[in-house]
Amino acid sequence: MGEKVYKTMKSVGSFNLVMGILLIISGITTGVLFIAKGARLLKDKSELMF
Repeated sequence: MGEKVYKTMKSVGSFNLVMGILLIISGITTGVLFIAKGARLLKDKSELMF
């Protein structure tokens, strides 16, 4: 019984670690893209007309 619990905890812990790493990577990527697009808007600010 105890061995089954430890195997389950190991698999859940591994899954949480992988998901955490993926979320950090996607957050950093999204942030970089938003900063790049914002810089492009600031660069082309004089050409924008509403």
